Amino acid sequence: MDEKKKGSEKKLNRRDFLKTTGGIAVAGVAAGGLFAAPAKVFGADMPKKWDEEVDVVVIGSGFAGLAAAIEAKQAGASVAVLEKMPMYGGNSIINGGVFAVAGSPKQEAEGIKDTPELLLEDMMKAGLYMNHPTLARMIAEKSREAAEWTESIGVEYKERVTHLGGHSVPRSYSASNGSGSAIVMKEVEKLKSMGVNIRTKTYVSAIIQDKDGKVVGVKIREGYKFPDENSGTVKYLKARKGLVLASGGFSRDIYFRTLQDPKLTEDVDSTNQPGATGELLMEALRAGATPVQISWIQLGPWTSPDEKGMGIGYVFNAMGAFVYGVMVNPKTGKRFINELADRKMRADAIIRTGQPAICIADSEGVKRVSVLEKTIEKGVVKKFDTLEALAKEYGIPVDALKETVNNYSKYVKQGNDEEFGKYMQTDSKPMETPPFYACRAWPKVHHTMGGIQINEKAQVIGLDRKPIPGLYAAGEITGGIHGAVRLGSCAVLDCLVFGRIAGQSAAAKV
Repeated sequence: MDEKKKGSEKKLNRRDFLKTTGGIAVAGVAAGGLFAAPAKVFGADMPKKWDEEVDVVVIGSGFAGLAAAIEAKQAGASVAVLEKMPMYGGNSIINGGVFAVAGSPKQEAEGIKDTPELLLEDMMKAGLYMNHPTLARMIAEKSREAAEWTESIGVEYKERVTHLGGHSVPRSYSASNGSGSAIVMKEVEKLKSMGVNIRTKTYVSAIIQDKDGKVVGVKIREGYKFPDENSGTVKYLKARKGLVLASGGFSRDIYFRTLQDPKLTEDVDSTNQPGATGELLMEALRAGATPVQISWIQLGPWTSPDEKGMGIGYVFNAMGAFVYGVMVNPKTGKRFINELADRKMRADAIIRTGQPAICIADSEGVKRVSVLEKTIEKGVVKKFDTLEALAKEYGIPVDALKETVNNYSKYVKQGNDEEFGKYMQTDSKPMETPPFYACRAWPKVHHTMGGIQINEKAQVIGLDRKPIPGLYAAGEITGGIHGAVRLGSCAVLDCLVFGRIAGQSAAAKV
């Protein structure tokens, strides 16, 4: 290699790197079936004149986006929050409202010993140790702080903590109304009190970068009508300090998710709201962001095939049958998995049986199911005076079912599940008190673990392994934190911790 060539290589900067290697990297990933997106030419979308300027632009109005906007505004920045759908909140507003908090006052009141280290260990185990350790550790260590932050803006939680699958101990806070809306609405109220309103029906069609690759704003369509990408009026919004991506995952993008996992065709339902599509992920990749673990897509094991989307049957399964009852294969009448295993283990186990599982609890086991009557009225959960009647309804061998329930009751009494090692709650009681309740369970696409790479400051990392100037991200659009499987109630935690960090970093132009 001659000296002239060596010299030119030493001067290779980020702009040159992406110009010379970015297209190759994008083409290589596309050839591997990850995504199909043309290379972006820096400065190509730069407007002659900006229609509006603010310090920080936040895309998305769920937990992460709203937290980012609050922090940025509190740091003194002017803020614009953009939401493509007619209603704010995204998946967060229909979320179950459970929030993992390690070493919390609520746990202490119940005599439950827990630490951030144990939460991190649970996350890493469920994630098959594919989690990026530094990022995963951050949300575990900041879980109590995040919970206290929500309480400081008025969010209320139920007195007792909940035990969700994959967690070693009960640790999840439950929103007072049983929905993520309890958190979203308080975040919105906080923003409004600070003079920030959410701009709904505002679609972001392009991330705008200057000739050196720095993110300086966005091209938007005001008055957008989902899903028509050509609807609305085109405008240009400048972000003087930073752009925060908090637009969620792509569980409703059938084409893209099927590229990642061919089994997830249109025949597989999703718990997500219709707008959970991948446009901003694609745009971030075109802007040079590094993709991380995008093919890891989670199915929720507690959803019912007897209702569309998330529904409400999952509350019975997650809060009742999985914690205090049993899940059986209707062909055998027997349990086939630890009902509190992580989501992937349970979803995979249900699918292997070839038919929906039957989740069962007695009158003692449903006491913490806040929407029990609604689930019965909807017909998703059914009520039976006897196990015989329940078995007849679902075609379960009655003697096998009785044996399963009797064995489980014995395990509860002795405090040890001899079959699957399920954690027994301190208030668990034998399944002996009719009536009995049942709900069918079949997995639906729930969460996309992969996304774009960020660092501890929520800066988006480019293909040159350096932060993309002016670009930040938080929530489900990011990847690496949860690895192969996200534990239940860790999404709220992730969104709030990194949403706050993203807002702070953007306002400070970190």
